[in-house]
Amino acid sequence: MTQPTYTLIATATMGLEALVAKEIKALGYRHLRTENGRVEFEAPAEGIARANLWLRTAGRVKIKIGAFTAETFDELFEQTKALPWEQFLPENAEFPVSGRSVKSTLFSVSDCQAIVKKAVVERLKQSYQSEWFPENGSLFKLEVALHKDEAVLSLDTSGAGLNQRGYRETHAQAPLKETLAAAMVMLANWHPDRPLVDLFCGSGTIPIEAAMIGQNMAPGVNRSFVSETWPWAETMQWQAARQEAEDLIRDDQPLMITGTDLNPKAIEVAEENAKEAGMYGLITFKQMAARDFKPKGEYGAVISNPPYGERIGEMEEVEEMYRALGRIARDTPTWSYYVLTSHERFESLFGRQATKRRKLYNGNIKTDYYQYWGPRPPRPS
Repeated sequence: MTQPTYTLIATATMGLEALVAKEIKALGYRHLRTENGRVEFEAPAEGIARANLWLRTAGRVKIKIGAFTAETFDELFEQTKALPWEQFLPENAEFPVSGRSVKSTLFSVSDCQAIVKKAVVERLKQSYQSEWFPENGSLFKLEVALHKDEAVLSLDTSGAGLNQRGYRETHAQAPLKETLAAAMVMLANWHPDRPLVDLFCGSGTIPIEAAMIGQNMAPGVNRSFVSETWPWAETMQWQAARQEAEDLIRDDQPLMITGTDLNPKAIEVAEENAKEAGMYGLITFKQMAARDFKPKGEYGAVISNPPYGERIGEMEEVEEMYRALGRIARDTPTWSYYVLTSHERFESLFGRQATKRRKLYNGNIKTDYYQYWGPRPPRPS
C-alpha cells in the first residue's frame, strides 16, 4: 500500500529560506516551493518526524491542510468545512485556532479564527456523528493565515519552536536563537577539522550549534514534539527516525571549538548549556576579552554575534571592539571572520569591505552578516 504524501511547510526567518530549502533537499525531499518566510515540500508521514528532528535553521514544521481564496466569511467557512479534518483530528482532539491576516479583505483575525473553529466543528459533527467534542485529548494547533485574500490552513507538528533544542531551558531569553546560530555556522561553510572560535559566546549558542553540526547530531534529538502524542504518530515512524538520528552521530569526530566572553557568569551558563546538549568536554570555554585573542592553528573561523552598541553609552566601547577585531584579522591572514551586527558602519570600523554581506533578522533586529573569507587550506598531499 502506498503511503499518503503530505504537503509540509517549514517556516523560516526572513533571509534563511534558501538555507532551510538546502536542508530539506539534504533529507531527500523534493518538489520544493520557496516563498517569503516558508518552504513547502512533499513528504510521506515519516518526513514529519525527520524534518522536526533534523532541520537546524527552520522555525517549525506544519502540515498544509488546504489553501484557497477567501474574500468573505462565507467563503472562509464553506471552504474550511470542505477540508478532510477527520483525517487529522481524532474525536477528542484539543484544537485551538490561531490566525494572522496581511493585506486581506478579511482583516479581523479573531473573527477568522472563530469561523475556522466553527467550520472544523461542523465538519467533525458530520464525520463522527456527534454534537459535542470534549477537547480533552492530544493538542492539534491549527492556524489560518491570510495573505492577499489567499487562506492557508495548517496544523503545527512541532509544538515548541524548533529553536528550542532542550539544552537552554533555563536561559531561553538569550538574544541569539539556536536556529540563527546554526545558520551562521552553516553559512560560514566551516569544516569540523578546522578551529572555530566565538569571541562573544554569551550562553554558548554558536559553539554548541557548531559542535552539534561537527558531530552530525540532529538538533531535535534531545527534545519532544507535539505530533509524537497524536494517535496516528506511529505512521510518522518517530522511533525509527530517532534511531536513525542516534546512528548518524559522529561522536568520534575531534573538534577544536572555543567560546570566550568577558563576563564570567556567561561562561558558567555556556558550560552548563554545553553539558545539557551532551557537548561537555568538546568545547573549550574561557573568560577573555576579545582583543586578547591569539589564534592557535591556521585556517580557522571566528563566528560571532558581538554587542551592537544599542544601549546608551555603549557605542564608543563597541566601535573600539570592532576596530580591535579588524586588527586581529589583519594579523591572522589565514583565518576567516564572520560577524553578525546591526551596526551600519561595521566595515569601516573593521577596516575593510566584507567578501560577502547577507541581510538577516536577529529577532526583530535587522542585521548584516559580514563574511570575510580567508584563503582555502592547501590540499593534503
